[in-house]
Amino acid sequence: MKVGLVCVLSIAVAHVAFAADDPFETTPWQESALTLPTPSGTPRLVAFEVSPANPNRFSVDVDALSVGKDGVVRYALYVDTPGGVRNVTYEGIRCETRERRLYAIGHADGSWRPVRDEKWYRVTEYGTSRQYAALYLDYFCPGGVIVGSVAEARNALQKGGHPGNQRWW
Repeated sequence: MKVGLVCVLSIAVAHVAFAADDPFETTPWQESALTLPTPSGTPRLVAFEVSPANPNRFSVDVDALSVGKDGVVRYALYVDTPGGVRNVTYEGIRCETRERRLYAIGHADGSWRPVRDEKWYRVTEYGTSRQYAALYLDYFCPGGVIVGSVAEARNALQKGGHPGNQRWW
């Protein structure tokens, strides 16, 4: 009886040790701690195309870009309306899951008001949220894969699209 119990325990310990070394073992995703960008007197804005049907002008402050170890590209989004209103938000896109999240809303004095909603929303290509699809598809997640660095994201914005994207039209 003791021999059988020792064998079972040995197998159980070996299984646990093997599972810890298993490269395919997945751990739950953990979002990195949020650090809001410092207010900048003059943001360095780079405009990007969303849709010819949308009259708003969309820009990203390239100094507020970050590519997190958690797989999230974070950025300050500026939306200027034809009527002269400017909305500023700090947001993130998670390329692996094709999701987006709002972190904070900008004020005229450059400060941020964090939002309470911690939910991630699916990035869709159609409707009133097309700007997220443009950022996901054309700049931050070419082929669904996160850019490797802030420099790569800046370069994609400045060139009007990621060089890894191929257009067939």
